[in-house]
Amino acid sequence: MHNDHDTTPSPTLIVDSKPELLTLGLRGILDLRTTPGIMESLAHIPKPLPRLIHADLSGITRMDDCGALVILQLRRMAEKHGCTLEMLGTPGHVQELLDFLRLDDPPRSGGVKRAKPGIMARFGIKTIEVASQAMTHVSFVGEVTVTLLSLLRHPGRLRLGDVVLYMQRVGVDALPIVGLISFLLGLIMAFMSAVQLQQFGANIYVASLVALAMVRELGPIMTAILVAGRSGSAFAAEIGTMKVSEEVDALITMGFKPAMFLVAPKIIASLLVVPLLAMYSNLFAIAGGLLIGVTTLDLTVNAYMAQTMNTLTIFDINWGLFKSAIFAVLIATVGCFKGYQVRGGAASVGQATTSAVVTGIFLVILVDSVLAVILRYWRP
Repeated sequence: MHNDHDTTPSPTLIVDSKPELLTLGLRGILDLRTTPGIMESLAHIPKPLPRLIHADLSGITRMDDCGALVILQLRRMAEKHGCTLEMLGTPGHVQELLDFLRLDDPPRSGGVKRAKPGIMARFGIKTIEVASQAMTHVSFVGEVTVTLLSLLRHPGRLRLGDVVLYMQRVGVDALPIVGLISFLLGLIMAFMSAVQLQQFGANIYVASLVALAMVRELGPIMTAILVAGRSGSAFAAEIGTMKVSEEVDALITMGFKPAMFLVAPKIIASLLVVPLLAMYSNLFAIAGGLLIGVTTLDLTVNAYMAQTMNTLTIFDINWGLFKSAIFAVLIATVGCFKGYQVRGGAASVGQATTSAVVTGIFLVILVDSVLAVILRYWRP
């Protein structure tokens, strides 16, 4: 190749200098052993430098943190001499390292010039991201399922202390807020329905409306929304903080399965206490309706409770408990999954916490809609 200056000062660096273009070819392994020689060779490149520098990275077979110093030095050279640096043929493993070390950000002046991806390229990148996220979801659900099935065969592996702790956090600690909101919700439903039913002399059916609405729909949904806001966010924040502090990686390094230690106790605890919370919510909502019935509608306590018992069936109660159990698994799984997705620092933990609550509530309402359609066409 004909050039003004053609030297090979290092077995991993090829320099081809022309008046308008400086081509630097990096080859082989860039590590602690080879980087000092490359840095010295870069320092001896004749000055002034051309306006354009091409860095051919396609020949790099392996690069560590020390090798990344070469890329940093190239950028500094380009900034110092007002040149434009274009990196060509960057291998995937090199690009991942540069992204991790944040050496791929645009410099303050001059620096790395990259072509803006076209619409098809952006579409492909987004498609790959969506496919990767779907694979991550499936992988997490599969891992959790296998873990829960293994606990059926070996229940002694379950950390009962953690299960009891999360049962207290999810269930016992939520009793005041669930009871208060359910009581007020039952009171509001009874008051609003009484306005219409009084016109027809059907005051007694206020008890039926409150009982059916709470036991079938509103009780499980309101309980699930409160649990998503309290416990789903807490699960995401707890695991996310452990990811940031590398505690999850430490568990893996020591040979423990994070799903067994971090996810399974939360799901099992939620599955056990959320249906009980829903029943607790139903009782307080009926008590709220009872208060309005006695004080506003001139109903007796015995008449109100008798109408409530005549309206409800065992199927209605079991259906509400069944839905609450499904909601519990969804909320706990989503909270843990969002915690596992945390990357970076405190900001990522906050985003995961918000995402866990929003996604959990969305899935609860979506599943409830599907179950409502199923109940419409199937009823024993």
